[in-house]
Amino acid sequence: MNRAAKDFPFVPYQGQSFSEVESLARARQFYEYMNRRCSVREFSDRPIPRQLIMHLVMTAATAPSGAHKQPWTFCVVGDPQLKRQIREAAEKEEFENYHGRMSEDWLRDLAPLGTDWHKPFLEIAPYLIVVFKKVYDVIDGQKRKNYYVNESVGLATGFLLAAIHHAGLVALTHTPSPMNFLQKILNRPENERPFLLIPVGYPAAGATVPDLQRKRAEEVIVWYEGEKEG
Repeated sequence: MNRAAKDFPFVPYQGQSFSEVESLARARQFYEYMNRRCSVREFSDRPIPRQLIMHLVMTAATAPSGAHKQPWTFCVVGDPQLKRQIREAAEKEEFENYHGRMSEDWLRDLAPLGTDWHKPFLEIAPYLIVVFKKVYDVIDGQKRKNYYVNESVGLATGFLLAAIHHAGLVALTHTPSPMNFLQKILNRPENERPFLLIPVGYPAAGATVPDLQRKRAEEVIVWYEGEKEG
């Protein structure tokens, strides 16, 4: 341990340990559970307890980050008027995207998802979680650099989506482009930039999703293993 590290307190690691058999079973069960997660665009307006959302966000905030800077802000929007403003602004940008900004290849790739510029879920879902990345911090009036901001906030968002699924809720990763209107509507400071807009709620009765298939293990994993001894 270098001298700089000694200037900060360290505590004993208190993790869990399982047998190889149990670890394998837990890994398989978690994969099978997460493999049922999918993006949903048809939401119920059924209310969600505020405390539930708080726990989901705080789970996201346990993600690792560059130099432990935690460069994120999660804006939780439940106010109907704000949700309407966000929907109107998002639909304005999405209309432009679907009518000229997007390439033909992009539109063709989106076709199986059945999406268009209409985004009613932005008003129907009981909460919108708008994830902002903090490109720098301001401490005592001074700018302080953050590191690996996109990577850190991306990891936190992944934790958030897993937590939402674990709680029996559904979500959608929505990225209207450009997203600058979110910074203005929510009155966020200059050092924050919108990263992702996530409606959260219960699925609507009779909700459907595209019948999509994920890539197989041999398509996403490349093994590099040396020869085993013995």
